[in-house]
Amino acid sequence: MSRFPVVCLVSAALMAAPHVVRAQDVLDVKSATHLRSEYLIDLTSVHDNILALANAIPSDKYSWRPAPGVRSIAEVLMHLAGEWYVIGPMSVGAKPHADIGVPKEAMAKLEKITAKAEVLAELDKAWAHTHKTIESADPATLLGKYEPAKMSLARAALRVAGDQHEHLGQLIAYARSVGVTPPWSK
Repeated sequence: MSRFPVVCLVSAALMAAPHVVRAQDVLDVKSATHLRSEYLIDLTSVHDNILALANAIPSDKYSWRPAPGVRSIAEVLMHLAGEWYVIGPMSVGAKPHADIGVPKEAMAKLEKITAKAEVLAELDKAWAHTHKTIESADPATLLGKYEPAKMSLARAALRVAGDQHEHLGQLIAYARSVGVTPPWSK
């Protein structure tokens, strides 16, 4: 028997697999509870590193940006605060923070905050909101696809956590560019 048909069959199955996996949703409350917990553990780890960098970077470096038109250190941190006010809660079917207003406008307004003390205070407030919202999300409401995310918990968690890790990497590069070694790698 030729290996070619087997290779073709396996290749076809592997190409179809992402569609099958992506289409599956969390099927039971126990799975949703576990996934929500793991998602929050991961986000907390990212948050802790972001906050460590935010504290380690001197206030006079908060305006540093790698090039014109690219977010500064303060703008990246405030972008993350905006995500914690809006995207984190939405990832578990909750609404953005009550004070946020129209998310797109709020995100732009947040990124105008540049003083280190104000940035740190906003990060704390935003994180407290997203942490509480995710932690208190009822797993029974996280089955299948739900509003306002219109996606499954697994998909929302992967997208949000991936984005948060990307911004953490960005901040690590920014910190090193201004002479700050991430505190956890000393």
